Amino acid sequence: MNYTLDDILQKHPHAKRDSLIPILQEVQEQEGYLSKEAVKKIGEHLNLSTSKIYGVATFYNQFRFEPLGKYHIQICRGTACHVKGSSKVLDTLQRELKIEAGKTTKDGEISLEVVACMGACGLAPVISINGEFFAGVTADKVKKILKSYRRKVTENV
Repeated sequence: MNYTLDDILQKHPHAKRDSLIPILQEVQEQEGYLSKEAVKKIGEHLNLSTSKIYGVATFYNQFRFEPLGKYHIQICRGTACHVKGSSKVLDTLQRELKIEAGKTTKDGEISLEVVACMGACGLAPVISINGEFFAGVTADKVKKILKSYRRKVTENV
């Protein structure tokens, strides 16, 4: 069932500060991210300033403030991936996409996220695009992978 922000807040009629994280989680689960409007409305509902809400939400890396792209790329920066060169892969992704980690391309098609570990250490370095894993990724390999996804974007797949 799809809930609106108002529906979510109505589920927490007498909520206090201790309800902030569950409300943020519900809103992000429903909307995909925490918009400025949502943060403002949550603040009004809980009688908290938006700066306090941003302070809490930015502390936890589970919260996003931009919608994800149609294609969401996650790059593992765990120890095994780091040792095997994921920093070069990340640099290449950021340069090719012209965005920093945590951002979405201007066209809204591709977003990039750094994650601590994907649990695929034996396949390092690893990236995931919408849940599809790519193992042993190098800077050259990631350029080819991006090229195939850019083709999907232009073909509107």
